[in-house]
Amino acid sequence: MKYYIIAGEASGDLHGSNLMKALLKQDEKADIRFWGGDLMQSVGGELVMHYKERQFMGFAEVIMNLRKITKHIKFCKADIEKFQPDVIIFIDNSGFNLRIAKWAKEQKFKTHYYISPQVWASRAGRVEKIKRDIDAMYCILPFEKEFYKKYGYEVHFVGHPLIDAIADRPQVEENDFRKTHNLSDKPIIALLPGSRKQEITKMLGVMLSIVNDFKDYQFVIAGAPSQDFSFYQSFIKQDNVAFISNKTYDLLSISTAALVTSGTATLETALFKVPQVVCYKANAISYQIAKRIITLKFISLVNLIMDREVVTELIQGDLNKNRLKKELTAILESNKREQLFLDYYELEKQLGGRGASDKAAELIVSQISNNL
Repeated sequence: MKYYIIAGEASGDLHGSNLMKALLKQDEKADIRFWGGDLMQSVGGELVMHYKERQFMGFAEVIMNLRKITKHIKFCKADIEKFQPDVIIFIDNSGFNLRIAKWAKEQKFKTHYYISPQVWASRAGRVEKIKRDIDAMYCILPFEKEFYKKYGYEVHFVGHPLIDAIADRPQVEENDFRKTHNLSDKPIIALLPGSRKQEITKMLGVMLSIVNDFKDYQFVIAGAPSQDFSFYQSFIKQDNVAFISNKTYDLLSISTAALVTSGTATLETALFKVPQVVCYKANAISYQIAKRIITLKFISLVNLIMDREVVTELIQGDLNKNRLKKELTAILESNKREQLFLDYYELEKQLGGRGASDKAAELIVSQISNNL
């Protein structure tokens, strides 16, 4: 069968690559064409466009790039028509994907969605559009099934793919890793400032502002695969700061604590059992708009899944040197750390165990096969 997959960002590339592997196990003759990144490309199939070419963060940035986004949408539609897939699989990336889904449904293509748009966070009215345009939804967060049920839309909860991605990764030998990357023998504090230039610019300077207050620790910036070292270099002024690109999982596996930009990385850090402080600062206009439409109590996936504050969130004005220093000190001390470890184990239980990609692929293949 022919599969057309549309993913955006590094996390979409990761989950898309694992879904592709699972689809190929279910359907050895699968013909896959996709929008994604290096990880998806390493599995096989044909890459249409890399996610690096269409990364826009926040409301203001999207508005500024509307012409480019419109051009991408037009090109995507034409490419789908030419390929004539048996199913289109959307992965997260709702701003782009829901526009394509509306058109695709009108053109009688089968539309499946893996990793639900965060309609539970804002603009819940989009559920009606999802019901209209998406034939099957595969959710990875435990509360999403109940959320959709309130709107009369039955979805599949398949578990979270990060559990597999983390469990299946090659183990790291700490001494070798430190030696390879010229790290000291001090305990490591990982800095995860995000993957887009806009968010890195807003987050990394604040994160690095406290480095000299923690001289007994080695700070390491986790570089995103989509950004070059030269971009990060201008932020680094201190001696005990290292930079490692595209090795975030290896870095987290040996870290004592982490400062993490809100997003998927907060959940990844928790699954590695690393105490963290969650950081978020956006463009002022984007933040003011978001405040008016987002209805959530928390911004980190850890707290949202647990439905209580497990990790501290420093948002906008609260993300400053004094607060960050205080909260990092707290998670380096035993009482706070011990409670975080207990909460992290409870979090993992709620995520539903292993096999998310396999479950999603099995459901996709069986449903499409039955309709052919």
